[in-house]
Amino acid sequence: MTTAPAAETGTDPFVTHRSLLFTVAYELLGSAADAEDVLQESWLRWADVDPARVRDARAYLIRIVTRQSLNRLRTLSRRREQYVGEWLPEPLLTSPDVAEDVELAESVSFAMLTVLETLGPTERAVFVLREVFELPYEEIAEALGKTPAAVRQVARRARGHVAARRPRVRVTRSEQERVVERFLATLRTGRLQDLMEVLAPDVVLIADGGGIAAALLAPLHGADAVAALLARAQRAPVAFDTGTLWLNGAPAGRIDLGGELSVISLAVADGLVTRVYIVRNPQKLTRLDVPAALTR
Repeated sequence: MTTAPAAETGTDPFVTHRSLLFTVAYELLGSAADAEDVLQESWLRWADVDPARVRDARAYLIRIVTRQSLNRLRTLSRRREQYVGEWLPEPLLTSPDVAEDVELAESVSFAMLTVLETLGPTERAVFVLREVFELPYEEIAEALGKTPAAVRQVARRARGHVAARRPRVRVTRSEQERVVERFLATLRTGRLQDLMEVLAPDVVLIADGGGIAAALLAPLHGADAVAALLARAQRAPVAFDTGTLWLNGAPAGRIDLGGELSVISLAVADGLVTRVYIVRNPQKLTRLDVPAALTR
């Protein structure tokens, strides 16, 4: 993206808050590529502002990014209506340090981002800005062009919507790591019984191929069906390799099947996998070399 002139790099508020602004845009959009575009558009608007006239640069920049993200969301909603199969967020490679901020890690998890997709644009913006970034209602109202009272009502609805759909069990980092390792180990064996023992009875598998890579077009429900599908992958007549990496603030897995990369994020409860999110769309797997800088 465009950056500030070298002489200003150490002091320009946009550069100072860039990681925060990217995190806001990513949580509102679920796409790193679109978040980068929003930051580019926001930088161009910031470049026309006299920083000396801005009382709170952080709040001002968040307002710009929020407005640009909402504009982008309206475009994305039309694009996603035409998306082939299930849509999942674009995975982000993250460092283990992100998990140190439990609230941030949960907010960028696949489980949470898929819940946020069920909110309308305004509800999503209010929820993210209030619950994740803890902005005052007055600042959110100014960003959205609403009254603080209206924002409070939207926030109440959004919280109820998310609470009814978000994972009810928060697992520790060590438990998530154990379950991911066990899941990948059983995946390598390809034995149905081993797979059944790591899956919750009501597990759901969601795969995103985007019409480019082979993937289920609808969610798959139940341990029997999910285990059978995963077991077939190991028996494919091509090279099969698995490994671990950190995605969206949590331990996750990768699969290389005949040279085609997939990444797997798991939701876990009581030591069992309750959700399997598989991203196979190669257009969403281009940011797995350098950890994304996320902050709040």
